Amino acid sequence: MSSLTDTKGQRKFTLSRVDHTGITVSSLQDSLRFWVDVLGFRHIYTWDFEHDAFIENLVGVKGAALSLAMVEGYGHQIELLQFHAPADRTTIQARASDTGFIHIAMYVDDLDALLERIGEAGWHPVGPPQRVEGGERDGLRLVYVRGPDGVTLEFLQPRSVSSR
Repeated sequence: MSSLTDTKGQRKFTLSRVDHTGITVSSLQDSLRFWVDVLGFRHIYTWDFEHDAFIENLVGVKGAALSLAMVEGYGHQIELLQFHAPADRTTIQARASDTGFIHIAMYVDDLDALLERIGEAGWHPVGPPQRVEGGERDGLRLVYVRGPDGVTLEFLQPRSVSSR
């Protein structure tokens, strides 16, 4: 836990933990298949939110209606959100250099096997896997992959014991 205060005498507050990462998707069912069947996350629940003031005020979108599913795995929860309204939704195809771009990074023991499996699910590398040369992450292999909704994940494979 970290307590944060300001030199201007503002009230102190304490952050205790990170709860989840939310990702807006075009198809909740397709996304659940990827996160659960391909990556091995556990589906915790699904909720539906119709047009109401609560959801509009929470997400800041007039006329919002959505379904969400929470999945959990590897010490982290991912909230998948499929909006049914408003009608003028778009898909963002942000690049890593675009302000506001985010990604989630996860460790994997066999990067090549993972790339083969996620490729079958429509997720593809944005470039070839790279290997860190030197420093504290020497030998680490890593790659960014992008899914059908424009979401980017990073996968990292530590240097194996046999390659040391």
